[in-house]
Amino acid sequence: MKLYVTDFDGVEHELEAIEGWRVMEIICDYGLPMKADCGGACLCGTCHVYVAPEWVDKLYPKSDDEEDRLLDDVVEVKDNSRLSCQILMSDALDGLRVTMAPGSKKD
Repeated sequence: MKLYVTDFDGVEHELEAIEGWRVMEIICDYGLPMKADCGGACLCGTCHVYVAPEWVDKLYPKSDDEEDRLLDDVVEVKDNSRLSCQILMSDALDGLRVTMAPGSKKD
């Protein structure tokens, strides 16, 4: 299963994804510089990504907690903004494309 991640420099990375893993976990496991401060608890916005338009409708809808984090804690929110800790990989998401968003870069 593949996950395609565009980093802060515009470089796309093809990552092996594991079913049931959070997109945030996969990105961090490969050493890409994502903050992911809360470790996937949906308590911050430091794993913010932009989902490629063709994938947005294939994702599980945002929870109220995720909506709150996006509104309160994230910069440059767009219609395709998601917290990568709230996206679980599955066969249906094989080939998912995301772009790491401003404010989620690890120092």
